[in-house]
Amino acid sequence: MLRFRLQELIAEKQFQDGKRVTLTVISKATKINRVTLSKMANQRGYSTVTKNLDRLCSYFGCRIEQLVEHIPDEMPSEKQSSQIDLCCQS
Repeated sequence: MLRFRLQELIAEKQFQDGKRVTLTVISKATKINRVTLSKMANQRGYSTVTKNLDRLCSYFGCRIEQLVEHIPDEMPSEKQSSQIDLCCQS
């Protein structure tokens, strides 16, 4: 799953600029819909287009790995295997 680090970048930008940065401000500057930004910030596993990632990297002056973090999903077969191991270890 991909996790967008939008909230962290907003907090950093606010600290650096000394003023409040809202999703509306970012939306106007990047031409990304505010609802899309909200989903990126708050909805687990939200998917967006690469154009939005590019615009956000430009806005925040960051690299893609500062904006997006990969969190590995546990594979169903691994989950089943660990449950089987736990039940059969008596």
